[in-house]
Amino acid sequence: MGLKGRAEKIVDQTNTAKTMGSGSLDVLATPALVAMMEEAAVRALNLAEGQSSVGVSLNIKHTAATPLGMKVWADAELIEIDRRRLVFQIEAYDEKELIGSGTHERFIIDVEKFMTKTQSKSL
Repeated sequence: MGLKGRAEKIVDQTNTAKTMGSGSLDVLATPALVAMMEEAAVRALNLAEGQSSVGVSLNIKHTAATPLGMKVWADAELIEIDRRRLVFQIEAYDEKELIGSGTHERFIIDVEKFMTKTQSKSL
């Protein structure tokens, strides 16, 4: 435990609420915040060859808006391990303040088994 990861972005037209359909304003979209939080958690991990992780749960608050042009980042820290289940504490910031926080669960998976099962849906 204690592994940490960070993801950073600049708020631009690709990640605004207006562009992503989660609102009508040119501010960082909540879906973009969520993706950045998940990316930070993934960056905390150094899994074995043939393994990956999948997100299964997010419990977050997006507490402040961030305008175009501002840098944002998310820091994730692994706080719990239960066999293949991983729990992260995540905080996100812009250049002025805390903009979001919460917890995120991921599961470690075997890539080949996971993809075989997933692809069987389309048969």
